[in-house]
Amino acid sequence: MMRYDVVIVGAGAAGLLCAAEAGKRGRRVVVLEHNERIGEKIRISGGGRCNFTNISADYSNFLSENHHFCRSAFARYTPQDFVALVENHRISYHEKKLGQLFCDESSHEIIAMLQEECDAAGVDIRVGCTVHDIEKRLSFVTKTDQGDVESESLVIATGGLSIPPLGATDFGYRIAKKFGLNVIDVKPGLVPFTWSADDVKEFSKLRGVSIDVSVHSNGAGFRENILFTHRGVSGPAILQISSYWKEGNQITINLLPERNLEEILTQHHETNLTIGTALNRYLPKRFVQKWVERHGLTRPICQYSSKDLKRISDQFHQWVIVPEGTEGYAKAEVTVGGIDTNELSSKTMEAKKVPGLYFIGEVVDVTGWLGGYNFQWAWSSGWVAGQFA
Repeated sequence: MMRYDVVIVGAGAAGLLCAAEAGKRGRRVVVLEHNERIGEKIRISGGGRCNFTNISADYSNFLSENHHFCRSAFARYTPQDFVALVENHRISYHEKKLGQLFCDESSHEIIAMLQEECDAAGVDIRVGCTVHDIEKRLSFVTKTDQGDVESESLVIATGGLSIPPLGATDFGYRIAKKFGLNVIDVKPGLVPFTWSADDVKEFSKLRGVSIDVSVHSNGAGFRENILFTHRGVSGPAILQISSYWKEGNQITINLLPERNLEEILTQHHETNLTIGTALNRYLPKRFVQKWVERHGLTRPICQYSSKDLKRISDQFHQWVIVPEGTEGYAKAEVTVGGIDTNELSSKTMEAKKVPGLYFIGEVVDVTGWLGGYNFQWAWSSGWVAGQFA
């Protein structure tokens, strides 16, 4: 049987940084990855340029049953700390918008950086290695298709269920339950919505139309673009709100967040201008045409009463939709829910009930906004666990 101080299951963002940090402490570390390459989600992220952090990331940008759990990790390993690592490896980067940092060249640079950090720390990385089960005797025994591995510490960095083609499984949740830890129900996050069959017929012709809006659901709100698709609606604002949405809930969309439509229409109340013509100045014509047809707003503005204009404006600023569902884990960027944070130490990521067992990254019930936040959680939680595992 092979023996190490630390076994880390999963060679993604959290697992690799954790491995490097544990290795720096002189720990003998092995990372077990069932894919043939490390860092698969890193590779495809940010359109291949890896949105590796957000410079403004803190606990307020994250969902969790315990909202404050991630504060300690973010205080100890900040976005600036990871940026310093990136700069130390001479990787050039840029801020795209809203604090989102991307590689100038390729996400492969981040993967290579993590590989170099692990190599320097003497970490053993085994790809194409499937873990079948884990047992706890005097130490942990990790059973793999390449033989059993014994270790004092075990770190689960297996990620969630998002993007199954990259090998996502429920292994981390199964291990948590096996050791008596609670798992918060999981669902796809940062995911497009799908229309009902009737709405598909009505809105599918708007495919490709993008609008700057504000979107609200379950007390959360975001101001970014939505994008109509052939099956539903996507875009940054929709991806953001999807993590807060629950099946059957409604979503409220303000189609003109910076202006008051009632005031705009009232200004033209004495003219023969149509509502569609007035709206064309602010929104894509294809959308305006569909909206006025749907609501029968074809008459000149002067033929509507002031009460009518207020009603029309209210509908526009508070467009209520109830999605049929989402595109599921296949299109989800993250998994919402996971290992109950009440089961873990926020200072070490160690399971309170099982000494030596750690959970980090997406498998934990900590889910960030779109825009580099989830990578920062991976770095921060991985770094913290690496100081103790």
